Amino acid sequence: MYVAVKGGETAIENAHRLLDQKRRGATDVPPLSLAQIAQQMPLAVARVMSEGSLYDRELAALAIKQSAGDLLEAIFLLRAYRTTLSRYCVSRPLHTESMQLERRISATYKDLPGGQLLGPTFDYTHRLLDFTLQAEGEPSQALQQGDRQQTQAAVEGTDGAAAAQQAILPGARPQDADAQADAAMSETGQDFPRVLGLLAQEGLMREEADSAQPVPDITREPLDFPSNRMQRLQALARGDEGFLLALGYSTQRGYGRNHPFAGEIRIGFTEVWLEPEELDFAVPAGDIEVTECEMVNQFVGSKDQPAQFTRGYGLAFGYNERKVMGMALVDRALRAAEYDEEITSPAQQEEFVLMHCDNVEAAGFVSHLKLPHYVDFQAELELIRKMRKREAQSESDQQQQQETEAGQVPPQKEKRA
Repeated sequence: MYVAVKGGETAIENAHRLLDQKRRGATDVPPLSLAQIAQQMPLAVARVMSEGSLYDRELAALAIKQSAGDLLEAIFLLRAYRTTLSRYCVSRPLHTESMQLERRISATYKDLPGGQLLGPTFDYTHRLLDFTLQAEGEPSQALQQGDRQQTQAAVEGTDGAAAAQQAILPGARPQDADAQADAAMSETGQDFPRVLGLLAQEGLMREEADSAQPVPDITREPLDFPSNRMQRLQALARGDEGFLLALGYSTQRGYGRNHPFAGEIRIGFTEVWLEPEELDFAVPAGDIEVTECEMVNQFVGSKDQPAQFTRGYGLAFGYNERKVMGMALVDRALRAAEYDEEITSPAQQEEFVLMHCDNVEAAGFVSHLKLPHYVDFQAELELIRKMRKREAQSESDQQQQQETEAGQVPPQKEKRA
């Protein structure tokens, strides 16, 4: 039970003022602009957009700025704004196989059709502090012109890398070279077939059957159990990255009987198509950046069906590689009942996962403990005092009874010599 706090309006207004000062920091330091946050903190923006369920870089940057860098608070702000928006129509399914790739890797095959596209990644950095950033240094001109061709547009043994390098005209300005390299790599996006599709062609990958049922919307319809995979993927896409990462890690440590391989990870831009009710055809709405992960998991089989690999899937807005890998691991773990596997770990229990993966709900429930609980606490305080008083009275009565019984014991007769 909660009670109203009287006389607290002034204190709350002062708390808001102090929060504004905390957010702004020292006034002699220039304030952050939304463009700076959106362009120089793209991974934070991607997480807020993905878990906030709204693709808008500027609004995500605004939420990050308003929340003073607290990403959970920023996600809450973006979701709250999302509830005020009207829904005009539903997009067509994304065709991620034709995305304009920034990054595409696979841990299953060394030589892939189209090759490995490393793109921007922390995978090969040394995790040492770069003090040139502290001095507000910029990358060298050589890095902008030459090294970028070998990193962002580098493809191991593919024509894509050669096309990107040949597209850099001699004497071109750095920005022109970058644009030409990006255009060359975008044109090669259609040369990157799906890795799991190659396994499916050999009959080695379990086929995904279309249920032909309408896709439910967990933001409008309550989540029920047992859930279907469409509901689970929506919940995981909005789920907390840390929670999914921990559950995915648990499946690797024996809590889920799962041994995956990163079949393919794709990061790039894909086109969104809408089909309004008043039109009989779809129209493009624009491009969005997404990250997609398909995990190749342990095989299943029976007397009637040959052994096949199974799939775990993850998709998120922006550059969100760690999130989609955890999502793919948990997605596969939650399919244990579908493959008649024994459910023994938390990652395989859909109600446990889906009811606790949402960070907005989790943060809200934990934070509500800060609200006034005066009545509840006073009730428990009075109860524990009565219990202790009753216990002390019981001990006192027991001691008095023992003393009384000791006084009524007849004296022993003296023994004669």
